[in-house]
Amino acid sequence: MEVTTRTPSTRELVVLSSMIFGMFFGSGNLIFPVHLGQLAGSHWFSASLGFAISGALFPLLAILAVVVTNSDGLYDLARPVGKKFAALFLVLVHLTIGPFFGTPRTAATAFEIGLKPFLPSHYFGIGMLLFTALFFGLAYFLTLHQNKLVAYIGKYLNTIFLALLAVVFLIAFLKPMGNLDHQPTNAYLTHDLTNGILQGYNTVDAVALLALSVTFVRAVKAMGFKKNTAAVTAKAGTLSVLLEVVLYFGLVLVGAMSLSRFPLSDNGGVALSQLIRYYLSTFGGVFLGVLVTLGVFTTAMGLLVSFAQDFHKLFPKFSYKSWLRLTAITSFVIANAGLDNIIQWSLPVLMLLYPLSLALILLSLTHNYFNKQSFVYQVTMVFTVVPAVLDMLANSPKVVASQPVVASLLQLYHGYVPFAALGLGWVLPTLIGFTCGVIYVKAVPRVVLDSK
Repeated sequence: MEVTTRTPSTRELVVLSSMIFGMFFGSGNLIFPVHLGQLAGSHWFSASLGFAISGALFPLLAILAVVVTNSDGLYDLARPVGKKFAALFLVLVHLTIGPFFGTPRTAATAFEIGLKPFLPSHYFGIGMLLFTALFFGLAYFLTLHQNKLVAYIGKYLNTIFLALLAVVFLIAFLKPMGNLDHQPTNAYLTHDLTNGILQGYNTVDAVALLALSVTFVRAVKAMGFKKNTAAVTAKAGTLSVLLEVVLYFGLVLVGAMSLSRFPLSDNGGVALSQLIRYYLSTFGGVFLGVLVTLGVFTTAMGLLVSFAQDFHKLFPKFSYKSWLRLTAITSFVIANAGLDNIIQWSLPVLMLLYPLSLALILLSLTHNYFNKQSFVYQVTMVFTVVPAVLDMLANSPKVVASQPVVASLLQLYHGYVPFAALGLGWVLPTLIGFTCGVIYVKAVPRVVLDSK
């Protein structure tokens, strides 16, 4: 296709935004806000605002980080820290977000909500096997041709998902369950904004967006926007995140209203199920299954493609299709072979990767201020990795976290480092490392400038 700097049409921009949205908006983005609404009650608005800050602003910053650095994916973004770090970071992110956790969970979630309620208990095993085989087989088939991803996700699958979600909102607001005058839970009486931020933080979407960046950047280029890739990506990404913010506020609001009919649920999955079954009666189970399956299926497609694209770039000896086949098969096996254990061990890795990802986003967005010098990247990462490792240990299985040495370290960490008890102990050290690095390179111009 001819290289062009033409401005994308409204239709092209909407389709690209729909593709980006479809790849990162999964089941967690759907059910977390509903439960947040129930927890926050009458304080739903400030809780929604907090959720939007961490659940939407962070992903937007991840997109902009890729844009302002003109990166072609996660490896390019992390390379100023060092080639070995970039390769290791890419592998850890993709294995965790991809076949070792994120991708298998998409199929497992779809089965749990979409099919399992309709099966006798003695068919759960074979049902899961057949469902996940179909799920990943279809996802593999639809992602074989990378240039069709925009159409499959942006034009069709995500459009259907949004249409179904619009039906839920339409019914819920035309026939509200009740008022919003419900007592917040204790945690949301005085810290509604803070707890909303923490709930959005748990979506880990910033890491996912970094992993998916290679896919949407290449999709933009494939549409012919090779000279203005950054600008088009920024516009489409911003539009997708703005839509996400609107949906978050709507879901939190619906969750808060549901307290007029239902008690506080154990989790967002239960809350969403109760809500849809209330409005759609017996048909609600089928509707919910289709809605959630569509939501996680587009995410699975994005994760499969981004894994294959980034690994092919890092290890070009193996083709894109080979890596795609590997991640699809691995995801299928893990989804059927004890996903609970994988989740238990993946959470600590995510707690390690999230602070490193946000530090990398900060560095990428400000790299022009310090001429993209590797020294600033490296110092910031050193200051970030220590609390990130401690957060990883704090969220490790009990067999690790209860070790005397680990328990003592965590007690000191949570007791003396600001926000550590909330899982945000990395914030202050990261800012200190970044500030020290910038001051040093400004004061000592002899620092090596070459970060390439």
